[in-house]
Parts: sequence; structure tokens; C-alpha cells
Amino acid sequence: MISLLDTARKFLDIPGFNWKSLIIGFTVANFLFDSYVKYRQIRCVKANGNRVPKELAKYDINTDTVVKSSKYSVSKLKFSILAGLYDCVENIAFFHYDVLPKLWLKSGSYLNCLVKYVPFLTKWVQGSLISQSLAFMGLFMGVSIILSIPVKYYQNFVLEESYGFNKLTIKLWVTDTIKQFALTCVLGGPILAAFLKIMDYYGDSFMYHLSVFIFAVQIFFIIVYPKFIQPFFNTLTPLEDGDLKNAIEMLALKNKFPLDKLYVIDGSKRSGHSNAYFMGLPWGSKQIVIFDTLIEHSTVDEVVAVLGHEIGHWKLNHTTKLMTIGELHMFMIFTIFSVFIKNRSFYNSFGFGLPNGITEMPAMIGFLLFGDVLKPLDAVMEFVMNLITRIYEYQADRFAAEQGLSNDLKTALVVLHKENLSSLVVDSLYSAKEYNHPTLGERVAAIDAYLTESKKEQ
Repeated sequence: MISLLDTARKFLDIPGFNWKSLIIGFTVANFLFDSYVKYRQIRCVKANGNRVPKELAKYDINTDTVVKSSKYSVSKLKFSILAGLYDCVENIAFFHYDVLPKLWLKSGSYLNCLVKYVPFLTKWVQGSLISQSLAFMGLFMGVSIILSIPVKYYQNFVLEESYGFNKLTIKLWVTDTIKQFALTCVLGGPILAAFLKIMDYYGDSFMYHLSVFIFAVQIFFIIVYPKFIQPFFNTLTPLEDGDLKNAIEMLALKNKFPLDKLYVIDGSKRSGHSNAYFMGLPWGSKQIVIFDTLIEHSTVDEVVAVLGHEIGHWKLNHTTKLMTIGELHMFMIFTIFSVFIKNRSFYNSFGFGLPNGITEMPAMIGFLLFGDVLKPLDAVMEFVMNLITRIYEYQADRFAAEQGLSNDLKTALVVLHKENLSSLVVDSLYSAKEYNHPTLGERVAAIDAYLTESKKEQ
């Protein structure tokens, strides 16, 4: 294993090789492909978006809703292409002007200033790659947040606002951003430090230990997020006694779903979009969370049908399966990265070396840049993961239908699409790349096919 790793490292560590140009090429190619896929969807919506697909003709979808959803879809797609261009130019500028090594040097100088005024930190901070990596990530995130302000402002206060979805105020948006940054530093800092320490301590076998560590972090956040993190942003209130609560509890009892608590979340505080989900470990008790907007726009039976679909995911072990796939994916990424972690030519291409005089090969920087190397592989994985999750969505729909919720689920899906102004027509390539759920028409047709099949069996 080690000899194979050494061979791969020597093969890829080519003095003078221009990794920067290669990654810029990947970045541009990724943007162009992404834009082409979105252009296809724009063309599809403009050609067919003002009519209801035949499989949805019997549902109450008026022409005004169809036209508005088409306009919203096209507006989002055009904005997404421009946002992608902004991101692409930003990445190229970062590479071209050696922003990363400059931030790395700046983080080192900030640490030197810190120990000058707080001397007792010297033994933990000075000369520590981990400390400098944490300082670098704080700077990098700060710069990234500032650069993202125009895009996020337009998205929330122009695009979403114009279609009635944005409920954010400027004050709430700013405080959310500050809270997210602070929580990332408080929680992400120790996790990143442990991440880097594992890579340093275990050497060439770090991928095994990092995979276990990442799994433990996931479990940690599943436990901690609903109790300690989410309350910083949303208020969860117990669902009031009544028909909806009784119906959900009966459905959970019927399927032996380990329901612990039922909550309503104030999603309308930030957005007019609707949703429902459950929280908890795959093998433990669960908390069901329902958006207040879903309760407002749907009947009791429709909300129960949506939760029947969610319980189907649990019953069919979809969450556990997706976590397993995610772990295998991360292990694969760490294994490939082990080839690049000591690649001198890779770091030199991005300014870590002469003329900046940086002699270190900081693993944190390498991992950030390595994400760009993986862009072609990530594009393939995106298609594969979307295919898997769409299969799971069909299975969860079928489970809900087997509970006798088929008609209510279909109308609930239609209501959700109407309220969220989701596009009713979708280009096949766009769907394969961007959708981890089947389209509304595909889901309704699949439920109808199950009902026809059930009648024949009877």
C-alpha cells in the first residue's frame, strides 16, 4: 500500500508542472457545463412552461400559477448563471493573484502580533501549522463572506422578494451571518484542529482515522444541532393538541416510528417556502419538525401524507444508507488526497514556495485546492447521488401510498409545488444533474402506476 502510494506521489509530483492552469481549466469547464445545463432548462421552460403537463391536468393548477412559476424558474436560472460566473471569476482571481499564500502569510503575521500582546499563548501558537491554519481559515471565511454579500443580497432582497418568498429583514440577515460565522469559529475551529492533527499524527494512514472522525462529527451534530444550534436561528414550538397531532401520532404508532416530539418551526420568519423533516439518529428516537407555512397551506390529511413519505425514508433505512455512501465517498476523497498532500509541485503552482518564501506545505491549503482537482469526479458523483436519492424518493412515495395516503400525497405534492412556484416542466439533463427528487409529474405518475398495479393484484 505504502509503496503504491509513494509511486503515485512521485508520478504526480512533476517539477514545474502548472497545476494552477489545470485547475483553472477545471473551474472554467465546470462553469460552462453548469451554465449549458441551466440554459437547456431555460429553453425548456420558455417553450413549454405556460401549460400544465398532461399527467397533472386533473389537479387544480391555474394558468396564473403556471405562468408565475415559469417566470420564477427562469429568473432563478438566469441569476444562478450570473452567480456562477461571479464565483468562477472570483476563483480565477484568487489563483491568479496568489490570494491564498498572501492570506497564509497574513495569518502568520496576525499570530505573531497576538503572542506579542498575549505572551502566554506563545508555546501553543508560534510555529504551529495548526494554529496558523485556523487563523487562515478565519481570514478566508471572512473574505468569502464579504465577497458573497452582493450575490446573497440580490438573491434574498430582489429575486426572492419580487416573488413574495423573502421574509428576511436586513437586520435579521446581518445577525444570521454573524451568528453563522461565530458558530463556525467556535465549533468548526476545534474540529478543524482535530482534523489536521489526525493527518499529522497518523501519516500515510490518516484516511482511515479521518473517516471515523468525520462519522463521529456527523453523529455529534445530529445530537447537538436541534438542541443547541437551531435555537440560535429558529423557534421550535410543540405542535398543539388537535386533529393534526393525533393523526401524526397514529401514523407513527402504526409504523412503530420512534416519535419523541412533534414541533412546528417558524420557517415563515425567513421564507415563504414549505417543508417538513425529522431529526435524530438513524437508530434512535426522532423529532418531527413541520414548517408553519406547510400547516398554513395544506390540509391535515396532506400534512400527514407528507410525513408518511418521511417515515418511509426511515422505515426503508434511506438515511443510514446515504450516510454509508457518504462515508465511503469521504474515504475515497481522503485516499486520493493522500497522493497530493506532499506534492511539492502542486503547492508551488499556487504560490507556496518562491517568490513568496513559504517553505511549508500546509495540509489545510492542500485540501482546499484539492477540491478543485476533484471537480470532474464530483460532477460524475453528482449524477450518481441524484440517481440514488431519486430512487429513494420513489420508494418513500410508494411506502406512503401503501399506507393509504396516495391521493393526499399527490395533492400535497401539487400544493407544495404551487406554493413554492416550482417548475412543472424540466429538461432531462437538468433534472439528472440538479434534481435529487423526481419531478412532480414523475412522482404523480409513479404513484398512479402503483395504484393501477394494486388494483390488478386485487
